[in-house]
Amino acid sequence: MDLRLYDTLSREKRVFAPLDPTNVRMYVCGPTVYDFAHIGNARPVIVFDVLFRLLRHLYGAGHVRYVRNITDVDDKINDRAARDFPGLPLNEAIRKVTEKTERQFHADVDALGCLRPTVEPRATEHIGEMRAIIEELVAGGFAYVAENHVLFSPQAMNAANSVLPRYGALANRSLDEMIAGARVDVAPYKRDATDFVLWKPSKPGEPSWPSPAGIQVNGRPGWHIECSAMAWKHLGEQFDIHGGGIDLVFPHHENELAQSCCAFHENRMAAFWMHNGFLQVEGEKMSKSTGNFVTIRELLADWPGEVLRLNMLKTHYRSPIDWTLRGLEESANTLDDWYGLADSAHAGPPSPHIIDALVDDLNTPQMIAALHGLRQAAAGSEASRAEFAASLRLLGFLSESAGQWRERKQRASGVDIKQVEQLIAERTAARERKDFKESDRLRDQLVAMGVVLKDSKAGTTWEVAR
Repeated sequence: MDLRLYDTLSREKRVFAPLDPTNVRMYVCGPTVYDFAHIGNARPVIVFDVLFRLLRHLYGAGHVRYVRNITDVDDKINDRAARDFPGLPLNEAIRKVTEKTERQFHADVDALGCLRPTVEPRATEHIGEMRAIIEELVAGGFAYVAENHVLFSPQAMNAANSVLPRYGALANRSLDEMIAGARVDVAPYKRDATDFVLWKPSKPGEPSWPSPAGIQVNGRPGWHIECSAMAWKHLGEQFDIHGGGIDLVFPHHENELAQSCCAFHENRMAAFWMHNGFLQVEGEKMSKSTGNFVTIRELLADWPGEVLRLNMLKTHYRSPIDWTLRGLEESANTLDDWYGLADSAHAGPPSPHIIDALVDDLNTPQMIAALHGLRQAAAGSEASRAEFAASLRLLGFLSESAGQWRERKQRASGVDIKQVEQLIAERTAARERKDFKESDRLRDQLVAMGVVLKDSKAGTTWEVAR
């Protein structure tokens, strides 16, 4: 079955045919490293990790190149550095903030079961590529210099008689609609309201580099030019897939597309533009002001990363997702069952039913339904159990043994595992000698610790109450 993906630009689900099957190329916008990543940031990381895994399965691990950038020059980073390290020179403080935050991000997404990208470029390592693109845009009449700024002109792009796409095509808006619906910087040196910054002068103490286009003062890049430069450096003028959250369609991705197409005189930047939907928490938009803002790190204190991963994949990537405690509990119980069944299975190929679901625009709800069907078959067949386990591993699950999984799950809860198991052993012994008063006392002690007991003929199992 052909891989079919939804393209935001053409607004249709199309057969994916890579520009070069021996070098499938994907770029996804990564973090701006100034603070802990929140759970909404985890969605594109997990979604495009699944796509990365699928592409590796279809084309071979050595034939897929996945680039996810690190934005390490930004006003938010400058503000955080000045706040956290007021006694240090700003550039030194910025380095401390970005290095620490990048480590935090990697630790968090590693815990979610995500593979590292093939390349993870930092914006500050690609200033030369940014200047080169800006020079091309100025020379082509698509950008201009004003008061030590370089600005891109969407009007000039749309006036060009060439193969260039229309500015606004990705967001499906006219220039007038974008002016009315967006927050645009008002500046006297801008020719039109939609013009956006490619390069700007640095303030005293801020990171700065020699400016392009004959500007005599040092400056720094605008946000949008960074990704155009890094994608060009590592994937070329055109590549297969550009991904990110739906919130990046405008202005970030619209501006990326415009810059790259105008600089290289091409009709496209990426063959497919893919965007994941928004995330809400318990039915409300996540916001610090409403108190429902939650970071990946905070969730990992209570749940194993694979629980967060499964919970994310239960909703199709293009649909909005409602992140709930009940959903997390259901995902944890599902993984308990899967680990118990698949842990010791022999190696084997993943199920074609799983692949069929994924090649249909990453239909992860259908994939999970197929996994439940495989789970039933796996209970009675060693071959099915191997297929079930291989499918889970392809999807980023079963990263540890069943014993390690249980220990990690209980450790995340903060419960003293050895104490719980000792009390359960004492309770079992009390029940065997029919000392029900002592048995009840031990049960009550465990309940007070937040432990739920499940007695069966096979013995007593337990989990942490949530």
